[in-house]
Amino acid sequence: MFVACARCELPPHAGTVLLTDISLSDPSILAARAATAARSGAGDARFRAIALGAALLVLLIFAGVIGALIVGSMPAFKAFGLSFVVTEAWSPSREIFGALGPITGTLITSVLAMAIALPVGVGIAVFLTELCPRLLRRPIGIAIELLAGIPSILYGIWGLFIFAPWFQQHVQMPVIDALADVPVLNTLFGGAPYGIGIFTAGLILSIMILPFISAVTRDVLEAVPGVLKEASYGLGSTQWEVMWKVALPFSRVGIVGGAMLALGRALGESMAVTFVIGNAHHIASSLFAPGTSISAAIANEFSEATSTLYISSLIYLGLVLYVITFVVLVGALLLLRSLEKKAGK
Repeated sequence: MFVACARCELPPHAGTVLLTDISLSDPSILAARAATAARSGAGDARFRAIALGAALLVLLIFAGVIGALIVGSMPAFKAFGLSFVVTEAWSPSREIFGALGPITGTLITSVLAMAIALPVGVGIAVFLTELCPRLLRRPIGIAIELLAGIPSILYGIWGLFIFAPWFQQHVQMPVIDALADVPVLNTLFGGAPYGIGIFTAGLILSIMILPFISAVTRDVLEAVPGVLKEASYGLGSTQWEVMWKVALPFSRVGIVGGAMLALGRALGESMAVTFVIGNAHHIASSLFAPGTSISAAIANEFSEATSTLYISSLIYLGLVLYVITFVVLVGALLLLRSLEKKAGK
């Protein structure tokens, strides 16, 4: 039998047998290949099953948390209904509960924290990627990222015993005196200088979420293609123009994502806020006045709750916080999709 060479034009020789013919005709080799394919198919099936199970597990945890909050808050919901979220009164002795004070404190402290941390975090990222000497980039970057690893209770202790007294003496008192005769501002930044309060809690939160914003922004800025910057410099753009009109617009989706991650941390922070916010359930007109947040109220009062309605009201607060966080995350997702569509155009 003559077998032609598959890769050359050499004449066939008697008794020549190609390895390809053996591999295609030997039953044992064919069976081994079939077994290998079967094992690969079984491995793919197991992989798909594990991935599907992980995804379903997340959904089950989500549904379980929601279900537990709904069941636990039913007594308070039956007693107060939706008026719970628009009522300011909070009197455990009379079993009158309203979530408006904690909701307002949560939103104000989170907005203050974002207003302070977002420009500072983006500025740090820009400095580290564009202006910082190479020898200092890594030490400064590590130092900032280490802020995220400090336990929140340590931030609270530092804020209560060190930052609040300094803030009371060197910031609150001069600001209150300086704005005493200025309309609107004397109300917004007036009152007694307690040191602790809504504004102090917002400042502590801004320090806590700063590493999230700066780290994410730094990563997305480093991912900007160098050719875009070089082309801008070639057209005569300054460093400021390249950063403001090229790098930041290119990275806006990632920056917004990092900001939303930091906002989620700010909304749910409890221990640090509990130390410095003052834990007052009323809504004050001054940012320097004490207040409370949802997470701080739960952390501060859950161990003292004795009646069923009191415990249920605190769980109801947790459900409200869950809804607020969910709405914020959905809004962030829609915003990111909108930015991606605009970038695509």
